[in-house]
Amino acid sequence: MVLDVLPATFPWVRYLPAHEVREFSVELVDALGAATSLDNTAGVAQLLTEWRHTAEVHADPELYAALTTDSGEDYGPVPEPGTAA
Repeated sequence: MVLDVLPATFPWVRYLPAHEVREFSVELVDALGAATSLDNTAGVAQLLTEWRHTAEVHADPELYAALTTDSGEDYGPVPEPGTAA
């Protein structure tokens, strides 16, 4: 039932592959249950933001390719935050 109402409620799910729509629906139901038990919806808002951004990546073929293609280059270790590079 959740999968049937998602596109009407969150139109951006149309850009997600089917397996990610299922993953989103499971995470959403879990987050809603947790939010109810805590009486705090911040986790749900964060989950929706993250999945919306995932849909944005899928909606843009150039961005998707840039983020999923291995360039084969290694830029070395990343310094700890707050330290000089």
